[in-house]
Amino acid sequence: MTVAWEELGWERLADGVGRCRLPGWDCTTGLVVGEGAALMVDAGSSRAEGARLRVWAQALAGGVTHLALTHPHFDHVFGAAEFAGAEIFAAEGADAVFGDSGERAELRGDAVRQGLDAGEAEEAADALVRPGREVRDRLTLRLGGGREVLLANMGPAHSTHDLAVVVPGDPTVVFCGDLVEESGEPQAGPDAVPARWPAALDRLLALGGEDALYVPGHGAVVDAAFVRAQRDALAARFGVSH
Repeated sequence: MTVAWEELGWERLADGVGRCRLPGWDCTTGLVVGEGAALMVDAGSSRAEGARLRVWAQALAGGVTHLALTHPHFDHVFGAAEFAGAEIFAAEGADAVFGDSGERAELRGDAVRQGLDAGEAEEAADALVRPGREVRDRLTLRLGGGREVLLANMGPAHSTHDLAVVVPGDPTVVFCGDLVEESGEPQAGPDAVPARWPAALDRLLALGGEDALYVPGHGAVVDAAFVRAQRDALAARFGVSH
C-alpha cells in the first residue's frame, strides 16, 4: 500500500511525480511513478542516503525500476549502489567517470572536501555502479499506464555529462540537475564547460516550454522566467554572446 507524498516529506509536483530536498547539500531527488514501474532521478550523496531513498520509493511506488543520474557529481550519484536491479541511465560519456579509478578518487576527494565523512565517501566511491545505458541524444522511457518520460542529453554545461528528465503532463515537470540552481549561484567546477551552458538552458526551455515546472538540482522549484534569467546571468558571467 502506497502513502501520500507529504507523509514522507516529499513535494508532490504533478500526478505521480514528486521530489524531495535532501539535507546537507539541499540536493533534489525526484520520483516518477508509472504502472508497475518507477523512475528515480538522482540517488543522493551516500549509500546511507540512497538506502533511505529506496525505502521511501518502496512506500511511494512499490520500488524503483529505473534510475536516471543527471550528472556524475558525488551528491547526485553516491547512493546509486542501493538501487540493485534498477536500470541506470546517464548521459553519454558518464560511464568513463564511473569506471575510471582516478575519476572515482576525485569524486571521493570532492565529497570529503565538501564535508562527507571520509569512510562514507570511500564506501560509496568503491561501490559506484556504472550506468547500463547512456543517452546520446534523447531517449523515451515508457513506465506503464501511459506514462512516458524523456531523457535528454544536454551536452557539456554544468558538467561534461548533463542529463535532463522531462515528464510531460499538466503541468510538465523538468528535472534539471545542476543545470539550474535556485538556492545559490550556479557552480562551475573543473568539469564545467561554461561557454556551452547558456545554450544548454535554451534547449532545456525548448523541451519544457513556458508553463513547465523546472526542478533545480538545489533549491525550490522555479518557472521558465527563472531559467531564462539564470541563462542570461550565466552568459554575462562567462562572456557568452546571445
